[in-house]
Amino acid sequence: MDSFTTRPEIVGTFGVVSSTHWLASQTAMSILERGGNAFDAAVAGGFVLQVVEPHLNGPGGEVPLMLWSEKEQRMRVICGQGCAPALATPEYFRKKGLGLIPGIGLLPATVPGAWGAWMTMLRDYGSMSLSEVLAPAIGYAEKGFPLVPRVVQAITAVQDLFRSEWHSSRDVWLPKDKVPAPGSLFQSTGIAKTYRKIIEQAETQGGTDRVKQIEAALDIWYRGFVARAIDDYYTHAEIRDTTGERNKGLLRYDDLANWQATYDEPITVEFGRYTVAKCGVWSQGATFLQQLTILRNAELQKHAPDSFEFVHHVAEAAKLALADRMVWLGDPDFVDVPLATMLSTDYGKQRFAQIAALASKDLRPGQPDGRQPAMPDLDLGERILAISDTRYGIGEPTFAALPPVREWADKEIFVGDTCHLSVIDQQGNMVSSTPSGGWLSSSPVIPELGFSINTRLQMTWIDEGLASQLQPGKRPTTTLSPSMALRDGKPYMAFGTPGGDQQDQWTLIFFLRHALYGMNLQEAIEAPSWHLDHYPSSFWPRTTTLNKITLEARMPEATIEQLKQAGHDVKVGAAWSEGRISACTREPGLNGQLVLRAGANPRGMQGYAVGR
Repeated sequence: MDSFTTRPEIVGTFGVVSSTHWLASQTAMSILERGGNAFDAAVAGGFVLQVVEPHLNGPGGEVPLMLWSEKEQRMRVICGQGCAPALATPEYFRKKGLGLIPGIGLLPATVPGAWGAWMTMLRDYGSMSLSEVLAPAIGYAEKGFPLVPRVVQAITAVQDLFRSEWHSSRDVWLPKDKVPAPGSLFQSTGIAKTYRKIIEQAETQGGTDRVKQIEAALDIWYRGFVARAIDDYYTHAEIRDTTGERNKGLLRYDDLANWQATYDEPITVEFGRYTVAKCGVWSQGATFLQQLTILRNAELQKHAPDSFEFVHHVAEAAKLALADRMVWLGDPDFVDVPLATMLSTDYGKQRFAQIAALASKDLRPGQPDGRQPAMPDLDLGERILAISDTRYGIGEPTFAALPPVREWADKEIFVGDTCHLSVIDQQGNMVSSTPSGGWLSSSPVIPELGFSINTRLQMTWIDEGLASQLQPGKRPTTTLSPSMALRDGKPYMAFGTPGGDQQDQWTLIFFLRHALYGMNLQEAIEAPSWHLDHYPSSFWPRTTTLNKITLEARMPEATIEQLKQAGHDVKVGAAWSEGRISACTREPGLNGQLVLRAGANPRGMQGYAVGR
């Protein structure tokens, strides 16, 4: 494969950052330059992402965090995925005649967990104050930030909904009742006011003590004016959604007051020199690890990283792991997940033996520990879609082509983006984070707060007997899936990507090319990639697609032709369209220093890596 890259792999010793937006990367780097550590930098960068990528995440969203503490010599996960409201029961939705939870509006909200996760990491591992880490985000929100074209496309797609129904969103995103221009400076004054109010109250309550201020900020969000504003809006507002009706929300003050971000141990799998770590089974992270256990048997390094043999084996392993995700993964506080067996060497061999020379066209969940899989209704999505109001949105962020604006049926649906940010400092502390939810088209802006709430509850099923069935207090099995890896037992890599159901496909391909073929970070990120559709989508309307593989046009023609001959339903996409990966690494250098590296995704002309 060609070793040319569009930009260099960043190498330094002071600190490195990679994220999906250059302003977040520069913000995090500026925190390191001012003496902050990786945890401070990630928090500041994460809050900037909420402002500058409002089409992909916001203050009312969620974030899973992975961290390595050099002081503690320990890797930890912080779960910032909120749970279902107490009022959100399967019976509630059945009585409304709904087979699925809507993808937009007020009904699919979970407790917004991003604030809790970021503040928990800042309190326990950071060194800077609340006001210091929020200052960059407030600055961009007040003074203005440049709108990337994708934000404008998102607003364009839902402008009619904002004008006719979601008036609080109209007031924020359509200044002077017009769609803003790409590249223009845009202000999010409502978010800035909310964050300034939190800082003021936290400093009053916490005095000059950094930790007490942060604890006060947590209390203000989940038991103070933020929680009360959310409760009031979700109790009284009636909002049109994909049901075609106006519905009130289910999220209440007590749901927020009783929730907090929690620490987990990561789940891991060995792969050659590497120990790959992911979040727990409340996320799809086990899917990545299970693919590794299957592919340990494939002798991939005998084949080129863009060959038919490589793509076919990786795609078929993904089909098996994604089928197990659909059936077995769920909130471990509610579900007995057979994780040890699913990640075992023997089970990986059993699943690998199911890979044939021809593409599988069936969903084939396994039977770990002899258990019988319970399947969702795979045709439900198509039936729901046929009777739903999709004029203004579906489950994932929706993007219209820039003018001329077409009717909804002809508009582009851009599948599965989120955000990502990874940081490593000169001490060796590491953070990998994948924030999402609360994007501008998900639900109306809460007028008092200036932002929307997430719609992650759409990832649950109403059907009985499923691991990811909706239950009050239960976390949806989120697609958000940051990654870390050790090499030779030492902390090495923080990486991740946006992408919904594609996240643990794109990152796996990147990781294999780096780990098996020695590509540097930037080479592995930029190499032609693909994704597979062979599952019911995690997003409303949860339609099922089987055996479809979408490859970048830069893939070799011979590989594409062999995939077709093997029975894959092949779609050739744009040359630079698959993957949004950000990655950072650390390894020993001279005189006790660490050599730090970073790479970022050039697709979309937005992600950036910085460091020195």
